[in-house]
Amino acid sequence: MALQASPFPNGFVTGIHAVGWAFILPCFWSLDRLLAVCKSTTWERAQRVEQECYLHPLKVFFGSILFFILFLVTAPLALLGLLLWAPVQACRRPFYYHRVTPFSPEKETHKGFELAGKASFGFAAANLCLLPDGVARFNNLGHTQRRASAIGRRIVQEEVRTDSPSAVTASDQNSSQHGQAGQQSAPRALHGLRHQDDVPWEVSSLFPANVDILCLEEVFDKRAAKKLTEALRPVFGHILYDIGVYACYPPCRCSSFKFFNSGLFVASRFPILEAQYHCFPNSSGEDALAAKGLLSAKVLIGRNQKQKKVVGYFNSTHLHAPEGDGEIRCEQLSMIIKWISDFQAANKEPDEEVIFDVLCGDFNFDNCSPDDTLEQNHSLFECYTDPCRAGPGKEKPWAIGTLLEQPTLYEDDINTPEKLQRTLESEELRKQYVSPPVPAKGCPLVYPENSQPWIGRRIDYILYRENSISKHCRTEIEEVTFITHLAGLTDHIPVGLRLNIIMDSDGDHE
Repeated sequence: MALQASPFPNGFVTGIHAVGWAFILPCFWSLDRLLAVCKSTTWERAQRVEQECYLHPLKVFFGSILFFILFLVTAPLALLGLLLWAPVQACRRPFYYHRVTPFSPEKETHKGFELAGKASFGFAAANLCLLPDGVARFNNLGHTQRRASAIGRRIVQEEVRTDSPSAVTASDQNSSQHGQAGQQSAPRALHGLRHQDDVPWEVSSLFPANVDILCLEEVFDKRAAKKLTEALRPVFGHILYDIGVYACYPPCRCSSFKFFNSGLFVASRFPILEAQYHCFPNSSGEDALAAKGLLSAKVLIGRNQKQKKVVGYFNSTHLHAPEGDGEIRCEQLSMIIKWISDFQAANKEPDEEVIFDVLCGDFNFDNCSPDDTLEQNHSLFECYTDPCRAGPGKEKPWAIGTLLEQPTLYEDDINTPEKLQRTLESEELRKQYVSPPVPAKGCPLVYPENSQPWIGRRIDYILYRENSISKHCRTEIEEVTFITHLAGLTDHIPVGLRLNIIMDSDGDHE
C-alpha cells in the first residue's frame, strides 16, 4: 500500500484538525513567547554585555506582561480548539509523507548492484533540539525557526556544491546519480581519514555530500519541520515528518496525553515502500509529554543483475532521556528489537534482496558512564554492530562523545565547524566541551581508566545488522564520521556511517 501524503483519512477530518489548531495556535504562541522573552541564551547575554545594552530588564518586564495577557485572553479559544483538535487525533496516521516526483524514475534508484554487484550507502543521524523556541532556550538554543532553516541549508550545502558542474572532476557513464555523487565526494572524504581498529574514521567540518538516508531527532516544532523539509527536498525526495501521535494515548484510554510528537524526522533519496511507527508505552516524567518511539521503514534501492528487487531497512528512534532510568531504556530497547523483527517479517517478500538493516538515533545513554551499565549490556548490541564500541562499557580509543555541554555552546573554541573540529580532535580541549560520563549513584567517578583516552558521552548511534540481510551480501565499513558542520545550531555532534555492500555473484545468478 502506497504511503499517503496526509496523516488524515479525508478532507473533512483534515479541516477539523486545521480549525482546531488555528484556535489553539494564538495561545500556544503567546506561551512560547512568554518563555522566550524571560529566558536568554548565553550568546544573547554575551551580546548584550558587548553592546552595553541595559534595556533588557524593561523588555523582559513589559514583554512578560504583554504575552501573559495574550495568553489569558486566548486561553478560552484554545480550550475550544482543543475540544475539536484532540478527538480527531484518534484517526490520524502517525506521519506526513512528502515526496518530490523526479523527472526520471531512474534518479531514485541505485544502479550499483545491477551494473557491478556492489554499492555504497551513507547514513547520518543528528539530534537538532528543534523544540518550540521558549523550551529550546532551556537547552541554551534559541531562534528555532532560524536554526531549522540554517540546518537545512548546511546539510545540503556540500551536496549542492558537489553537484555543480564546476565541481565535477570525474564521471562514469554507467554510474547512477548516487554513484556519481559518491565519486565526486571521495576526495573530501579521504581528507583527514584515519584507520584504526580496521575502521576508517574522521572528524569532518563538512556534512557528508553523499548521505542517502538522514535520520533526525528532536524535530518537535511543526513549523521547523516544514522549513527543514523545504530545505532538504532538492536532495532527499522522500521525507517523513511530524512523526508520532498526539492527545490521548492509547486512543480512547488516555493513560497519557501527548503534547509533542516523537521528534523523529527521516529523509531518504530512495522511495519509501513501507513505514511503521510505534510509541513507547513506558515513558515517564517530562518524557511522557512527547510521543517518543520507533520508526521503521523499507526503501527500494533498485535491482540486481538478475533484476530481482533490492531493498533496505532503516530504523530511527529516540529513547527515554532522564538519567538514572536505565530500566525504562532497557525495556524500550527490547521493544525495538521486537518491533523491528515484526515489521521486517510483515513486509518481507520472497523475490527481493535485503542489503542493509540500520538502526540509528539518540539512545540517551553512552558506553562509558557507570550509571548506564544496564543499557550497555543489553542484547541489542548482540543483534546490531556498533562500529565505535569495543565491548560493554568500553569504547574504541578513537571514538568521540557526541553530547556537548550546553552552557559552553557559544565558546570561541567550538562556535564554528572548523573550531569544533579542532577541539574534538584534541583530547585536552574535548574535556572542556563534551559532556563527561555519569557516575553511578553514590560512587565517585573514576574516568578514564588504565590510561585510556578521554572520550565523553557518545549517545548518538548508527548501528547495522548483517544476520537479517541477504546471505549473498557482505557488509564493510567504509567510514565513520563525526560531523561538526552544525556547530552553534545544536547541542549534539551529528554522526555518519558509510557502508559498502558487496553482493556475491551467486546471489545474482542463482
